[in-house]
Amino acid sequence: MAEPAFSLRTSDRLRRRQLVSRAMGAVAVGAALLAVAVLAIVVISVAHRGAGALNLDFFTQSQAQGFNPNGGGVLFAIVGSAVLVGIATLIALPLGVLVAIFISELAPPHLARIARMALDITNGIPTIVIGIFVFTMLMAIHGQQSAIAGSLALAIIMLPLVARATEEVLLLVPSSLREASLALGVSRWRTTLQVVVPSALGGILTGTTLAIARAAGETAPLLFLTSLGVSSHADANPFHPLQSLTLVIFTYFDVPALQTKAWAAAFVLMCFVLFTSLAAKLALARYRKKLGG
Repeated sequence: MAEPAFSLRTSDRLRRRQLVSRAMGAVAVGAALLAVAVLAIVVISVAHRGAGALNLDFFTQSQAQGFNPNGGGVLFAIVGSAVLVGIATLIALPLGVLVAIFISELAPPHLARIARMALDITNGIPTIVIGIFVFTMLMAIHGQQSAIAGSLALAIIMLPLVARATEEVLLLVPSSLREASLALGVSRWRTTLQVVVPSALGGILTGTTLAIARAAGETAPLLFLTSLGVSSHADANPFHPLQSLTLVIFTYFDVPALQTKAWAAAFVLMCFVLFTSLAAKLALARYRKKLGG
């Protein structure tokens, strides 16, 4: 029986596969370029509409009396956003890390699955529902709005993001590090706190910055918890109702004379989210390089 002749020419089937591969690659590149183009259009459009209000006074002065469109800035909203997000981070970060440590290092498999499902469900709850829940639990008892209540709602939003991101990076830590520490007689809790968590610190910071970026852009829960009786001047007291950039955007768009300032506040908020996202990406890249080394 004669053997088939060997040929170096490309078969029709291989050519079809190459054409399909190139076509799918072109589609993927086109989709990525489209996403970047949409982002660029949004950023340029918001910057163009708010450029008239972007000046030094916009960042260093508080709201002018009577919503004067020719004066004042959003310093009070910037300070309020910093207080709200800062307190929420102080609540969500340690709780999220502890939950992630329990799931990845200590919990039995069936309990870990239940905890992961609970975090995923919490992450999918509409933020306005979280605002109503906190309003019912705290506002009905305390009787007035405050930045503490708003920060608690933001912390609930941030918690599943921090926990799930931390869990993922803890699972990336090589098992050899744990085994080496345990072999030296170090207890399990000290191994977790002094070996595993420091090795995953870059990933934890990455998840935290992404959670901060999401919390900074939330409006719905703050409408219930910290939007009434706010001062027109910068106030950092967490027991007072405080404004935020998202609430300023929501309020100013109802006033035609203030819409330029609303666009400018939206641009500032968008830049904050962009910078925090870039910081998260850089931290994640550095963390992966550290693990690879």
